[in-house]
Amino acid sequence: MSPWMQLLLPFMLLLGRVAAFFSVLPIFGWRALPMRVRAGIALLVTIFFAMLLPPAPETLGDVHWAAAALLLIREILVGLALGLAARLVFTAAQQAGRIIGRQMGFALANIIDPVSGAGAQPVGLLFEVTFALFFLTAGGHHLLLLALSKSYEAFPVARTPQIGALTEAVLAAGSAMLLFALKLAAPLLAAFLILAVVLAILARVLPEMNILLTALPLRVAVGLFMAAALMPALHGFARELADWLSRNLITA
Repeated sequence: MSPWMQLLLPFMLLLGRVAAFFSVLPIFGWRALPMRVRAGIALLVTIFFAMLLPPAPETLGDVHWAAAALLLIREILVGLALGLAARLVFTAAQQAGRIIGRQMGFALANIIDPVSGAGAQPVGLLFEVTFALFFLTAGGHHLLLLALSKSYEAFPVARTPQIGALTEAVLAAGSAMLLFALKLAAPLLAAFLILAVVLAILARVLPEMNILLTALPLRVAVGLFMAAALMPALHGFARELADWLSRNLITA
């Protein structure tokens, strides 16, 4: 391997993990953020890590091209796994919004999400954007950078990563996402359950009443009222997510 490649390879390994991590992260990986800005952030973070982290092993200078490509692929996989774990937990607010939207009867009311470029439901998009703002005010971006820096202690550069540990982190993030989404949507689901019981009683007491035409505006009104009531709770929910990231992706 040429001398200049021996100097460039450690930096490329750092850049591979950082770029893969930021490519799937929430907020930083959104399509609304220009590609140049995302690439600049990844490059800047890599430069800081290159100055702060311990030097790479001297054995990197003796690796073959094929071995260097394999090492780069490993670093990319580690970055993708860590970023996916953080993104899965972050989408809990969006999933809760989708649950609420379906209960309101907005399952087919899709709009173009300017963040991801895909179709999204209005209530889910509102919850996602609001939660992102609260997540940033709670210092979540600092926790994401700290989790990335701690990953070099758990999975050092140029070493075979523990596939079991990475898989366990992604699975734990997925289960936490479902739990957080259900906890956030639970008050509104309870309100819709009460509304369904009331409408069932009205259908028995007033058989001449058209329940189908009456239920739709009531469901929309209850959904909007409960969604507005849940908005202040998103701030505490963002702090809870930050605590989960601190426990599972940083101290693990």
